[in-house]
Amino acid sequence: MLRPPLEPGQYVSIRYTERLAETGAVNSVGSKGDSYDNALAETIIGLYKAELVRNRGPWRGLDDIEYATLEWVDWFNHRRLFEAHGHIPPAEFEEIYYRQQRSGQQAETQTKLPA
Repeated sequence: MLRPPLEPGQYVSIRYTERLAETGAVNSVGSKGDSYDNALAETIIGLYKAELVRNRGPWRGLDDIEYATLEWVDWFNHRRLFEAHGHIPPAEFEEIYYRQQRSGQQAETQTKLPA
């Protein structure tokens, strides 16, 4: 018997949960296939609706809102200054974090090598 495909919402939730696990985020709610914390996702959706959908409409069509969404996501990740992390964009903060992780791993590896 063939299994029905996952609903799009389930797939997104599973990928989101996997991504949170990869980053070491601690789960606060949920079970397998659920987002760790729906409040975070709901907050971002609320920001998106308030900052883009409602404030820049009315929209002429789906293409207009899709293009505007791409611009908003780019701004949100690459140009928005995130106060809690030193007034730098989230993408820059993430890049610094991973650079430090790699440097730490390289230093750890070098200390384990025989002299």
